[in-house]
Amino acid sequence: MTQVSAEDFDLIRRQVHDFVRAKVVPRETEIMRADRVPDDLRAAAAEMGLFGYAIPAEWGGLGLDVAQDVELAMEFGYTTLALRSMFGTNNGIAGQVLVGFGTDDQKKHWLARLATGEVVAAFALTEPGAGSNPAGLRTRARRDGDDWVLDGRKQFITNAPIADLFVVFARTAEPKPKDPGIAVFLVPANTPGLTVGPKDAKMGQEGSSTSDVILDNVRVPAAALVGGDEAAGYRAAMTSLARGRLHVAGVAVGAAQRALDESVAYAATNTQGGTRIGDFQLVQAMLADQQTGVMAGRAMVREAARAYVTGEDRRIAPSAAKLFCTEMVGTVADLAVQVHGGAGYMRDIPVERIYRDVRLLRLYEGTSEIQRLIIGGGLVRQATR
Repeated sequence: MTQVSAEDFDLIRRQVHDFVRAKVVPRETEIMRADRVPDDLRAAAAEMGLFGYAIPAEWGGLGLDVAQDVELAMEFGYTTLALRSMFGTNNGIAGQVLVGFGTDDQKKHWLARLATGEVVAAFALTEPGAGSNPAGLRTRARRDGDDWVLDGRKQFITNAPIADLFVVFARTAEPKPKDPGIAVFLVPANTPGLTVGPKDAKMGQEGSSTSDVILDNVRVPAAALVGGDEAAGYRAAMTSLARGRLHVAGVAVGAAQRALDESVAYAATNTQGGTRIGDFQLVQAMLADQQTGVMAGRAMVREAARAYVTGEDRRIAPSAAKLFCTEMVGTVADLAVQVHGGAGYMRDIPVERIYRDVRLLRLYEGTSEIQRLIIGGGLVRQATR
């Protein structure tokens, strides 16, 4: 894969920075109230190549590596998380399954269209009883002649109502010690038997839609099996999720920076009893804790991304970064509401939306509890090898 030079990437990052601050931030309330990202912002994101920034250049993407990906994630996190949700799956957990494990024909058929945004992908892994740990998967895929037939139910699937392609994880065999029996299938949204449920009503992240996906006797050809290999499925899930965890950690840092900036601006311009809020030492202590968390998170994400790119650590570091940064942003957002006092509890105030938006970051792409198990178990295994 061709490396994007530091100079070229700096231009891309600055363009994204300006787009987020000048075009998206002023329309956050509009996005929240309408519960959708306006078409002109979607078109602008597609024009900038954001639907394919992490897809290799040979397939029409920008070909950014993980270290560059997290820098953009920190920019995306600064505004409503619905923005990055729109194209995050194309670049992340769904797109990377194809990049890393797809056959040549699968890549040719889908990747260029994912990169332009012509096709929106959804990553259909989570289901009732199987979320952060795919081993509990109950959706089944059975051979029928040359075809596969899928049956099951997925839930909380991001972009499901607007998706053109579902990357579906299904069980093809009972799990064995070194074979979880999980495969991955490419299922176009218009495949008979695939039904998308009503849009979920969520706590936050308005403008990003999730829903159930029902698979009832869904028939796909043998060519729909990712990599043409049943065994590729679980590896595809684990690899994509590890990269996705670094991206989410970067998003968390961006959101924390925004919450900090809103807190500092409020403390510097508002008064209580004739005294500027920012002059109260206990408010300064809250700002100090926010700043410290943001700086630690940013340094950690960059170090974890560096270790991922070099191949030094693609398991423990992504989980540690996601754990720390998503917990950190929850604390920073909570402090931001506190700094604002009663105003911070009012709808249409940015910190109120941030507080709700970031709560999800500790749940998806592996809960904080799952990250702790990955980190702790990984350390013990390293020590006993």
